[in-house]
Amino acid sequence: MESCYPGLSSASLEITEGTAGGDTPLTDCQFDNNLFNMRVLEGVFSGNLSLDMSEGSTWRIRRSGFCGMRSKKFDGFIDLDAYDTIAMKLKGDGRCYISTIYTENWVNSPGQEEDNSWQAFVYIPQDRWQILKIPLERYLPTWRGSVIQAKLEMNPARIVGMSLSVNAEGGVPGAKTGPGDFRLEVDWIKALRTL
Repeated sequence: MESCYPGLSSASLEITEGTAGGDTPLTDCQFDNNLFNMRVLEGVFSGNLSLDMSEGSTWRIRRSGFCGMRSKKFDGFIDLDAYDTIAMKLKGDGRCYISTIYTENWVNSPGQEEDNSWQAFVYIPQDRWQILKIPLERYLPTWRGSVIQAKLEMNPARIVGMSLSVNAEGGVPGAKTGPGDFRLEVDWIKALRTL
């Protein structure tokens, strides 16, 4: 599912079968001693970031320039307690993307419907495949894109979803920013045990 609310940004997720980055595709989630593979199909997340706002929007958001794709909620939980790293094989456009892991809501107030989100920046140089490894401990707790300034610990045994998103502003030094086209190719996403 893609979202670009409430501005005039646009995005799509094109799912492809095959081997975009040269790997043998896997057909389902697979476990072995050191790896949990979450890839079923490859995809291209692309679109256009705009800083313009929709006229007459009922949203109370004062910023724009955001697009994201989020998995459907998993049926139950994905238990990654035995793993310590998320690895991704991506081909980017020089922008900084955001990897988000959603966990069962236990940080926020009782009765709140939103899942807890944990985010890490993903910078991919332009036009080349790269494998990134992000330790789970580097994912920071966030609330609507802002880091929560409290000492919290992710529960990797209770993962309910994942997403990749892009902002027109912010990110890491040297990354492409501002409005305009974006394109991120995803070959696979895996959980690894590296320790």
